[in-house]
Order: sequence, then structure tokens, then C-alpha cells
Amino acid sequence: MNEKQSMPFTGYQKFVIFILAITQFTVILDFMVMSPLGDMLMKSLDLKPSAFGVAVSAYAFSAGLSGLLTAGFADKFDRKKLLLFFYIGFIGGTIFCGLAESYAVLVAARIITGLFGGVIGSISMAIITDLFALQQRGRVMGFIQMGFGASQVLGVPIGIYIATLWKWEAPFWMVAILSIFIAIAIAIYLKPLTAHLALQHDRSAFAHLWHTVSKRDYRIAFTATALLSIGGFMMMPFGSAFAVNNLGVNYNQLTMLLMVSGVSSLVVMPIIGKLSDKINKFTIFAAASVWMMIICVVYTNLGVTPLLIVMALNIMMMIGIMSRMIPSSALTSAVPEMSDRGAFMSINSSLQQIAGGIAAAVAGMIVTQKSKGSPLEHYNTVGYVIVVISIISIILMWRVYKLTIKKPHYSKVEPAAAEMNEML
Repeated sequence: MNEKQSMPFTGYQKFVIFILAITQFTVILDFMVMSPLGDMLMKSLDLKPSAFGVAVSAYAFSAGLSGLLTAGFADKFDRKKLLLFFYIGFIGGTIFCGLAESYAVLVAARIITGLFGGVIGSISMAIITDLFALQQRGRVMGFIQMGFGASQVLGVPIGIYIATLWKWEAPFWMVAILSIFIAIAIAIYLKPLTAHLALQHDRSAFAHLWHTVSKRDYRIAFTATALLSIGGFMMMPFGSAFAVNNLGVNYNQLTMLLMVSGVSSLVVMPIIGKLSDKINKFTIFAAASVWMMIICVVYTNLGVTPLLIVMALNIMMMIGIMSRMIPSSALTSAVPEMSDRGAFMSINSSLQQIAGGIAAAVAGMIVTQKSKGSPLEHYNTVGYVIVVISIISIILMWRVYKLTIKKPHYSKVEPAAAEMNEML
């Protein structure tokens, strides 16, 4: 079954896409830059690898917790004000990271940054769902998710470069300064988003949270999101170590490998976004899942491999990952009612963060290494676990798809979007 004909974007909608994409870029970069800074941080603060792992995971778990804590309040405020509040808090936490001179202060700074930064993605999703019809959201998700690829292509290499020129704190200052300019643009140009307030009932924040969690349809979407995140995050923590120790990639080649993967995602995401608005979203998701399962099994069973083949497989894997993320995000966004969107997106985002932390911990229990520099063992087991999780994810996403086609707004412009289009 084909989707309805793609709907063009207004000038204001293009601005919203840009500002949310660059906001996501800064939040993702702040999280991703920690990993390549590991060596500098451990030497500068005299940390053991396990302590550095705590500093990295502190962000993910605090981000997950903050989403749950704020879910009850997420639909009771103008979404613009909510976005600004948490983005300013994120900027403050990032500055705190740049000022950290001890391990304890760094962990505290990462927790604060996660508490604010972890909610920004869910607020952005609520804004997207308010302003864009379902037939536009595939393209919107494609552009928004470009923040992931851009952080790999531009952010991480630039961050590492300026860290080598100055200190490990420099990338955090870079992110903070860029974010200040973005916050000013949001404050000046983003219009208030209050249409959902007219649909609110006189519930307490806790009652609103419970109301959202208690809906069966929502729980199906939450479970699908959590499983997708577990499957997506299991390979990531040990990806670089596997490339170096098992595939024979050196550190210079590793930087090139990351950049090639990032560039491929930048090229692929807008294309997948357009396709998911023209072709059935679930069909794309299911085909991409099967594609990713095959590539995962092949990749995790490799030994020493020529760099060009490693690059080609990484590009194919990135195509599979992105081709799952974009249509699944668009489908999930259609599940909640307007009055519940903020809470739904906050809980959904929390589950993504928490599931990612759990996935990394489970992968750490599966993968072993006899000594430093020796090949990783049982990494292929992670690949097989991902296959099982992906099969379950396809079944759950089918149920989400069936929920969306029953919605009255499946083929209509949302009230907030219609109101905005009339204003423009």
C-alpha cells in the first residue's frame, strides 16, 4: 500500500526542521565526543577504564531518568518554552563539563547535562508531530537524524582536533558556544506551540504520567522503541575495539572509517526520509531490518579484513540502521493523541536512553578479551542476539503500524499543523 502523495513544506516548517536538526546535532555531539576523548580524559584525570565508563553511562541513565520525571509536565506548557528551558540547562551542564577539573566534578557535570539534554529529543519529536502531517514526517525525520551523521563527519573530528591543540575541555566549550547561538534563534524565531493546552484535563503531573503509561496502545509503541534501542546499541560500545583488534584497522584508518560512515548516513537519511513518505513506512522498516540482520551476522564473524571491505560493510550497515530509524520514528509519532504527546515522547525517549545503557551493559557481559590488544571474543554472539531482537522488533512495529492506520489523522493534517499553515 502506498502512502499519500508527499506534502510540500512551508518556509516556516523548513526553519523548524533546520533549528531542530542543529539542536539535535549539538546534543548528540556532546554525548558522542566523550568516547574519542577517553584517552585524554583518563590521562588528565588519572582514571581507570571502568571509571571512564561510569562517566559515559552517567549521561545515558540521567537522561533516561529525567524523561520519566518530566513526562507528567510535558503537555502542560508551551513546547517552545519547554524546549528553551531544557536547552539552556543543557548549555549550563556542557559549560560545567568544560570547567571540570576532577573526576567527581566531571561525573556530576555529565549527570546534569543528561538531565537536561535527555529531554530535548522528546520535546523536538512532540513539536514535529504537532507541526507536520504524517505524510511529511518521514522526510522530517530524515533531516533531523542527520545530526547523528553530521556529528561523526564534522563534530567529532573537529572536537578531537581542538582538544589536541588545547585540552580535553575545549570540545565542550565549542558545543556550548554554538548552542548559545541556537538558543537565541529558538527564542526569537520559533513560534509558541500551545494548541495541545486546549485539550488538557485537570490532572496532576503524576496522574498524567500514569494515564499515558496505562494506555495499551502506547505500551506497544514503548516496547517497540525499547527493543529497537537495545538492538541498535549492542554493537556500538565495542565497534572501535572490534575494528582495531579483530579487523586489523589502525587508529588513522579508524578516523577515516568513522567519517565515511558519517558521510554515508548524511547521504542516505534524506533519501530514506523521502521514500518513507512515498512508500509504506512499515515495508521500508521490515526490509531494512532483514538487511541489517544479514550485515550484522557477516560483519561480527569477520577476521582481519581489507579496509575497503570494512568500509563497504560499515556503509551497508549504516544504510540498514538509518532505514529502520526513520520510518519507525515516523510511525511511533502517530500513536499518541495530541493531549498526550509530550508525556509520550518523554517516556519514549527515556526508554531509548535506558535501553541503550542496558544494551551496552549486556554486550559487556557477552564480549571478552584475554589481554590488551588481543582479539575480542564472542562479538559474533552479539550479532546473533541482535538478529533475535530484530525479528521481535518487526512483529512489534507491525502492531504499531496497524495502530497508526486506524488513527483519524493518518491521512489528514494535524490540527496544530493546519492552524500553522493557515497563519502562514
